[in-house]
Amino acid sequence: MSRVRVVLPFHLRNLAGITGDLEIEIAGAVTARAILDTIEQRYPVLRGAIREHGTLQRRAFLRFFACEQDLSHDSPDQPLSEAVASGKEPFIILGAIAGGSTI
Repeated sequence: MSRVRVVLPFHLRNLAGITGDLEIEIAGAVTARAILDTIEQRYPVLRGAIREHGTLQRRAFLRFFACEQDLSHDSPDQPLSEAVASGKEPFIILGAIAGGSTI
């Protein structure tokens, strides 16, 4: 059993009534899919907020990071590093910002 730290953006913490970082337990391989499945199981209100309901694809304005690397376009079934699996480094879900300058 791995103990993983997860950092969520404020709007998702607020939606789920969470204060601070999450600590979740993952049995088996620690992957983005396993982390997200566990979060959505524990906090059903977040279903559809991180991943699309039907396809389970990452929502467009969210990014996934771990160990200073953008994992947003990696396979969700790719095992994450030992640093993440051991809780030394967090799995970060970050809200992206879009827009541009009109100057």
